[in-house]
Amino acid sequence: MITRYPTKKIYVGDVAVGGDAPISTQSMTYSNTYDVDATVEQIKRLHFAGCDIVRVAVPDMEDALALKAIKEQIDLPLVADIHYNYKLALIAAESVDCIRFNPGNIGEKSRIKEIVKACNERSIPIRIGVNAGSLEKEFENKYGQTAEGMVASAEYNIKYLEDLGFTDIKISLKASDVERTVAAYRQLRPKNHYPFHLGVTEAGTLFHATVKSSIGLGTLLLEGIGDTMRVSITGELEEEINVARAILKDSGAMPDGLNIISCPTCGRIEADLVTAVAEIEKRTAHIKTPLNVSVMGCVVNAIGEAAHADVAIAYGKGKGLVMVKGEVIANLDEHELVDKFVYEVEKMAEASK
Repeated sequence: MITRYPTKKIYVGDVAVGGDAPISTQSMTYSNTYDVDATVEQIKRLHFAGCDIVRVAVPDMEDALALKAIKEQIDLPLVADIHYNYKLALIAAESVDCIRFNPGNIGEKSRIKEIVKACNERSIPIRIGVNAGSLEKEFENKYGQTAEGMVASAEYNIKYLEDLGFTDIKISLKASDVERTVAAYRQLRPKNHYPFHLGVTEAGTLFHATVKSSIGLGTLLLEGIGDTMRVSITGELEEEINVARAILKDSGAMPDGLNIISCPTCGRIEADLVTAVAEIEKRTAHIKTPLNVSVMGCVVNAIGEAAHADVAIAYGKGKGLVMVKGEVIANLDEHELVDKFVYEVEKMAEASK
């Protein structure tokens, strides 16, 4: 069981972040935000995929003015992503559930003061988004684009907001590589109680982003660090949510659905295991009850794994066993096993509700 660092609970719309709240998943639209129809369509796709919080880019006045219409048509909490022009944050604050700004891009601290005032008036939180590639000059000159520089920037800006009486804060410390990202979060975590938004930024295409995020975010989650997260992928929106939820599940941070244990391909397999596992994944994708299930293709490992699974198939040559909690309940021909297995999984999931 992972023990999370105790953090302050804040609310992004109706989604709690930090404290004892579940770790939430986030993504970001890629449409021009001023294109209300396209942006709403993407947000609805993310909602259907299981996203908890969505962020939109607000680079121009036209984008800021579109936020009200977008917010009226969606159910997800909406975060405005602000760079350079602080005045856009003041307009965005009238419609959204959170403001994210990068201190390195906002400039004078008086501008941050204006953002804080607008958020205070509407009781919406601020995410301090520190990126290694765009630190304030004083921190980059002193530390370079390092974890130490990211932490120094975050600490400075946290104190600035606190001095203004603002504490509904969440923090992100992102670099494009795992090492700096993990180091920054580790260094800052013991120094404050604010919730952390995890992410490896600019992580690349689906394959590379999955690997980087699994290593980086998985490491932090196993150490109890993290309250909300985004997996950044150059690709389809839904993939960010799919990978994020898989990381949460497989790290043990958020039990969700089936943990499918299956053999690697090897010369001992006596069944078409690839096809069987693919069919099982498809037919059980709707199940959210945390269960351990085993689909094993030969007698060497099958019985041992099946004995510890909630529901299992142990394939033999042309036949196989279906087991529930280590007990054999059926000895069937190969073509009958998947149907029986899925039936038993669905029955157990229903009984667990």
